Amino acid sequence: MKYADLQRLSGAPLLGASVVDSGVQFALAAPHAQAVDLCLFDATGQTETQRLPMPAAVDGVWQALLPGASAGLVYGWRVHGPWNPAQGQRFNPHKLLLDPSAASVLGSYDGQDIHLGHRADAPMLQDTRDNAQQAMKAIVVEPFAPAARGPVLDPAQRLICELHVKGFSALHPDIPPSLRGSYAGLAHPAAIAHLKRMGVTTVSLMPLATCADELRLLALNLRNYWGYSPIAWSAPTARYWSGQPGTTPRSELRAMVSALHDAGLEVVLDVVYNHSGETDEQGPTLGLRGIDNATYYHLDPDDLARYRNWTGCGNCLRLDHPLVIRMVLQSLRSWVLDYGIDGFRFDLAPALGRGTAEEDYVFSARAPLLQALADDPLLSRCTLVAEPWDIGEGGYQLGQFPAAWLEWNDRFRDTQRSFWLHRDGGLGEWAMRLAGSSDTFEPRTRAAHSSVNFVAAHDGFTLADLLRYTERRNQANGEDNRDGHGHNLSINCGVEGDSADPQVRAQRSQWQRVLLAITLLSLGTPMVQAGDSIGHSQGGNNNAYCQDNAISWLDWENADTGYADFIASVQALRQSRAVLRSSGWWQAEGADQGVVARWFLADASSPRPQDWNDPARRTLAVQLDWATAMGSAHHAGALHASCLLLCNGASEPMRCTLPPGGWFLLIDTTGSDSPNRRLENVEVLPPGSLWLASAAPTSM
Repeated sequence: MKYADLQRLSGAPLLGASVVDSGVQFALAAPHAQAVDLCLFDATGQTETQRLPMPAAVDGVWQALLPGASAGLVYGWRVHGPWNPAQGQRFNPHKLLLDPSAASVLGSYDGQDIHLGHRADAPMLQDTRDNAQQAMKAIVVEPFAPAARGPVLDPAQRLICELHVKGFSALHPDIPPSLRGSYAGLAHPAAIAHLKRMGVTTVSLMPLATCADELRLLALNLRNYWGYSPIAWSAPTARYWSGQPGTTPRSELRAMVSALHDAGLEVVLDVVYNHSGETDEQGPTLGLRGIDNATYYHLDPDDLARYRNWTGCGNCLRLDHPLVIRMVLQSLRSWVLDYGIDGFRFDLAPALGRGTAEEDYVFSARAPLLQALADDPLLSRCTLVAEPWDIGEGGYQLGQFPAAWLEWNDRFRDTQRSFWLHRDGGLGEWAMRLAGSSDTFEPRTRAAHSSVNFVAAHDGFTLADLLRYTERRNQANGEDNRDGHGHNLSINCGVEGDSADPQVRAQRSQWQRVLLAITLLSLGTPMVQAGDSIGHSQGGNNNAYCQDNAISWLDWENADTGYADFIASVQALRQSRAVLRSSGWWQAEGADQGVVARWFLADASSPRPQDWNDPARRTLAVQLDWATAMGSAHHAGALHASCLLLCNGASEPMRCTLPPGGWFLLIDTTGSDSPNRRLENVEVLPPGSLWLASAAPTSM
């Protein structure tokens, strides 16, 4: 096809390639570039058919219309400018560059050194080999009509399930083999039925953007399975596409989100805008590095040839720069508008709020990108979740994100593991996590659901492995077992690894139910990991980021679906008892509104100040009632009935005197008691157990 010359544009088009009536508009942000070429390729991406110089940049953006062009066009960029790594300049027109705003990508990074912008034997010198034939390229796509949004949830009723699109269905026997491990696999009724069975309201998907595997992994025949190495932030990866005729990765992902919405599920996507897959200064030049290195990356002010590395992945994006913010906001909007994504979990989120070198890169909740999200009429209505730490100085920012955000609470995780599994820590710290972590999330400005409570997530031991291994088993990752967390607060119940001993298995099962129950019943937003609903083990690997195999794929053949049933029962009770899903913070006795929390020791006395920090005390109860002004909970029916949570973290049975008022047992994590049994005034709680009782029994 013969195209006319590029035509200059005015205004501010979308970054990347946009189909319009008269052709395709292209825009690339590269304010320090001296010239930019748009390179067109045949459908295979192997042959460059045209090289068109872009008109001069407008406000740092090179933008033009290509008349007569249409969807399906394959393209890349060559960007001209100085090569001077010591000054942070890494322009190299010999390298074809992937558009960071591409909506679809052709090809993949294979680790060849031809993609290096520098010479492998002399890093300060430019590599002049042309990599166009092997380079990843962007594909122009037809625009979608805006996708339908998902359900509007009461935040107090949310239950998040974190899952990996491929790993969830790769081994699922009820999903056709041709769909397993794909977007279509997660959309299959058998997959959705499992999520609905548990009472999940929100699916939190691990990253889906097109990524570039790290060179070290490629050399070991591994890949970045988790997907935390993005290179095209708006392009769904083709790795999870089933390849069904008539579909594309984009259309299949959109259909998957629609199917989840139809089932009443909210969809949150894990996004990685803190760094790119180009890694450190020794890494390849695939996109941003060659487009405008100093604009897109935080460079080390003491050595501009190197990068700031608060992510541990070699680089950090300059999310204080207006053009980088523009790229990120456009990417986020595309996930919402094109696919129907309802919210985002931001990886290493403090990196999004770090300032400039002049500000010592200090995090601020009012940083430009975070403020732009709050001001955006579309994105501000999304569910926003922070992983509130990175590895830089001042990188631990739990509780410091803007008011509307949810935050992963690792203090909840560590406190629960320590209290239950190691009988460590006082009642005060444990009760604070149970009550929503008000010491961390300021009640005057933050909602009671701000804390995302979890005991296991993708990063770390699975719940099953938390109770099987005292030491990580990460040898398969190729780092001599040095990677992954070394401090896991795990136990093995007497046997390291798998065990056929019925007593060991029973103890592990009990601990799993305790940890699942406390996660769901604590004030805040509960989150479970998909594999923990079936007792999935990764063989002790607590950093399976590069294991695209049976280590990570959920083991449905050996699934213990009793955990899914247990989650379902606790979630059903949470939904049926209003005091268990309070939209506000628990109040002290005497409050005239909301849920009142009354705390009791084993003898039914109220804890004294010294009791909260007494390491010998391991038993605590909390009674939840509606405030007096709202009427008597004991006579208001099951929905508004009082609830009593009894917890024995001791290694021996404990006699507990129950507060007055007649209680019916709803949950016993040991599984040895009868639901709806009317409790006596004094009960013996088994060691390491949790009971939930209510003033009204469940309906049979």
